[in-house]
Amino acid sequence: MSIEITMPRLSDTMEKGTIIKWHVAAGDEVTAGDVLADVETDKATMEMQAFDDGHVAEIAVQEGVAVDIGTVVAILAEEDEPIQESKVAESKVAAPEAPQPEP
Repeated sequence: MSIEITMPRLSDTMEKGTIIKWHVAAGDEVTAGDVLADVETDKATMEMQAFDDGHVAEIAVQEGVAVDIGTVVAILAEEDEPIQESKVAESKVAAPEAPQPEP
């Protein structure tokens, strides 16, 4: 059964978090306690850890994107488990596009 990894509340005043750096990629095996990403909060940069064992099926939020607490940032799955594409597509958040220079 796939597990949604959501943006955690890492401080009492945190409303959004930004993935600064992913320490895993799609396909990587993780165990509970592994550091998944560095998250910038309103007060500090903190580590987001895995609470379950499995493999990273999908990264849904790119580095540098601020998302609300509870937003799905990645999907963790057991080996050989099919992933619900619709669930991943709904939660995928892309990095903002760089502004284009005016001609």
